[in-house]
Amino acid sequence: MKPHPHRQKPNTVTFQLPTYHDFWNPNLRGLHQSEREAYQLIVEFIEQEQMSTADKQNFLRAVEVLSGAVHAEGNGNMNDYYPKATLAKKIETLILEESTEILDSSVRQQAMLCVVALSQVNPPFHLSEILDLVSAGISSVFSLPLIMPSLDRRESASLYLQMTQALDDMLQALVMDNMDPNMLILENFLEIILPWLTQSDKVHEQTRALGTISRLLRFVCNFPTLLHMELFSMTGKLIGILGLFCLNPNHEISLGASEALHYLSKILVLQRSVRQKTVNILRNLQKNFRGEWFTSMQNVTLFFRKYLTPVERADVIMVTMEGMTSTSRDDIYAASNMLEMILKYSIPEIGKVPEIIQYIYFHMNSITETTAQKTIKKTLYLLSQSYTDEVILTLFKIEDQSQKEVCKPWEILASFPKGCEVIMKHLLQRLVPQQPPQDREPSQRAEISPLIATRAIHELLLESSEQMEVQTLFSPLFVALLLRASFLMVAGNAEMTQDQQHVTEWVDPVSSTVKALKTLMLSSGYGNLESEIEKLGGWELLVDPERHYDGVTVVARSLVMKNCWHNRPIFGLLMRMLQDPNCTNHFTALVFLMELLQCPDVAAIVDDFVTHILANWFNCKEPATVKLLLQMTEVFTKHKNLERRLHILQPQVLNCCYSSNGDIVMETFLVLKHLVEDLTWQYSSSFLIQLTFMLEPFFEEIYGSLLAKVKRRVLVFPLRHQILNVIVFLVLHLQDVNLDVAQTCQVALCNTAALLRWSKLREVFTKEDVFTITGALLQQETNKALWFLKQCVALFKSTQVPIRQAAVWFAGQILQTLDLEEMNEMEEAYAALRHMKRDPDPMVSCLATQTIHVLEAKEKLLLAKPPTSCFCRRRPQRGHF
Repeated sequence: MKPHPHRQKPNTVTFQLPTYHDFWNPNLRGLHQSEREAYQLIVEFIEQEQMSTADKQNFLRAVEVLSGAVHAEGNGNMNDYYPKATLAKKIETLILEESTEILDSSVRQQAMLCVVALSQVNPPFHLSEILDLVSAGISSVFSLPLIMPSLDRRESASLYLQMTQALDDMLQALVMDNMDPNMLILENFLEIILPWLTQSDKVHEQTRALGTISRLLRFVCNFPTLLHMELFSMTGKLIGILGLFCLNPNHEISLGASEALHYLSKILVLQRSVRQKTVNILRNLQKNFRGEWFTSMQNVTLFFRKYLTPVERADVIMVTMEGMTSTSRDDIYAASNMLEMILKYSIPEIGKVPEIIQYIYFHMNSITETTAQKTIKKTLYLLSQSYTDEVILTLFKIEDQSQKEVCKPWEILASFPKGCEVIMKHLLQRLVPQQPPQDREPSQRAEISPLIATRAIHELLLESSEQMEVQTLFSPLFVALLLRASFLMVAGNAEMTQDQQHVTEWVDPVSSTVKALKTLMLSSGYGNLESEIEKLGGWELLVDPERHYDGVTVVARSLVMKNCWHNRPIFGLLMRMLQDPNCTNHFTALVFLMELLQCPDVAAIVDDFVTHILANWFNCKEPATVKLLLQMTEVFTKHKNLERRLHILQPQVLNCCYSSNGDIVMETFLVLKHLVEDLTWQYSSSFLIQLTFMLEPFFEEIYGSLLAKVKRRVLVFPLRHQILNVIVFLVLHLQDVNLDVAQTCQVALCNTAALLRWSKLREVFTKEDVFTITGALLQQETNKALWFLKQCVALFKSTQVPIRQAAVWFAGQILQTLDLEEMNEMEEAYAALRHMKRDPDPMVSCLATQTIHVLEAKEKLLLAKPPTSCFCRRRPQRGHF
């Protein structure tokens, strides 16, 4: 058989209209006399339009006889004698001509049995022929008035039973495709029968339809093989309809629906269950055969979860929702109960979610019964939890295409606080798309974009009446929306997807994100905070490409100023995010953190782990990020808990002194200056000591501030050693061409003298010139002469002439204090001094030459001087590096 040309089904058998032979001269020699007479009778009556009941019965009997003859031939073909299609059309006409007001003849049943006989011979019926015959038979039988068995109507009742049996025989014969039932043909039969059940208001018509379906399903379930079962698309719809009629207040209808549902369930068990479990399941089904409505609902629930496909489950839901729009209270009650039961537990996988949501959206207002309203709202809520993306995309698509709002789905979703929280958490995941694992297969389900997720969050926040529920999600929502706004500022239109094509200006996504952020604050009870940010211009700054990060700072500072309870949770989320070295929004997070760390509650919870995360970001290649981290380091001086952990950042900060980026180096020195001004020795002594060693090559005002910070009672040897190791740098930079540097060095020398209790030198440092100071210093600290000489030699390379001149002069003074043995050990210093004879500045060159002559003269005197007695007093030992 071949499908109807208008019905497109894959893998179906195709039908061809028969090509007929020459029917005017068929070969009748192989037929018996009775069969030839039957043929002649067919030819005689086929064209007649007005036929008596007797003629109709004779014609039908003749067709049966000829069909029997063709069937007996084995490979016989009815078209060899008379076109089968013409016979089928004539039989259909005879059925339709029968009165639907009264049952007074056996023509109907005889015609349907005749169809059975024709179905047994070739060629097979065309699908359209089958459906025309079935439609005629169903219409003719179901339209008859109710026939109750009684003594005076015994004949009519008997005829009706025979006719019903003939209809069943015809349906069973036509549903077969060779030796097995064809489920696609059955689907077509059901489409003809079901309107008599669902659209009729007559109990006897509904009962006939249910009985016919039940007996047809009982016939089908006897076959182990069902053709095209995988393409049978009526299962969900049929279960839904039968389930609803199981709840019908009419006992006969309820019983008929229960029987039909039983046989449909049996088909599903036989076709879809594991063979080992089939026997037990069928036994349980048989126990509950013709059970009460509650038992039927249990079966519906069981099969809904275990035996139906996602699309079939969707069909069940659609049928129940259609029932809730009925004008009958009984139908509404049945639909509500059934939908409530099948969705009572965790929802299984459902198909056609967009279709379900569209139906809910457009029919919500037409469902007025209280229980039905609750059920339909719960359905929307459950679907939104399991299929958040599909639900939200569908709602926005409907709203964007509709001229006016039909219902308020966001209000419905927000009315379930716990469910709304689940949806919000899902939307949070969509705000920050994650790269799927490489081994995961691509999902066939729709996924919303971050922009759609932002819009959905905004809609839900507008409708949310539970402030406490919103507050539980405030921190993650706040962080996600803020970072989303920053990401859009950088990405612009780069990530526009198909569902964002309506956005015409690149700033629109940013504006919508900021709008959602404002709504979040208002919904969480932070209206005063939102107003404060508005007053400070923070919202405008956030959408300004040039000053976006200023906006981030304003928002963060406002949270600190208002002592927002969520500051600590927000801090925790940002730090967790920064653990990922590939975090794309790290700069926004750091900008926000710099303000957040100034909140005492936040500063109090900073630990070593958190500080190490910040320290790791110093390895970032972006100069702006490093400069921001340097500035953040200053915040660590404003809270004792932070200051205790400054040593963790110390290596990274000091390493920035050697950066190849001049801006970073400059920023580092500014930060160090502020650090030594703000730090306390109690918590940061190791940092300050380390800083003195680091700053020797970078001689600036930081050193003076550092010395002013140190107290003598806590002075330790490493720091004293370092001070003396750079004292000459301080003295000779009094000659610096930059007066600010010279002045700073003088202050540093005074602090040094106070620190080391050099009371005499302190006065000298304050009033005298460089040459007087170096002489006084050498006189008081004679045993440190070699240290001083080392520093002088280092300054021979200074770019400033006054400093080189002072260094050469002081080196000569030091060398004159050495004995012969010490002078011999200072060959490197002599070599450096001789090199200075070639200095480009004539004054420095001349001074170096004169110093060398003086030293050579002294060396000759020392060589000519007789050796001293072994009992004479030994020269004090010099200090060495």
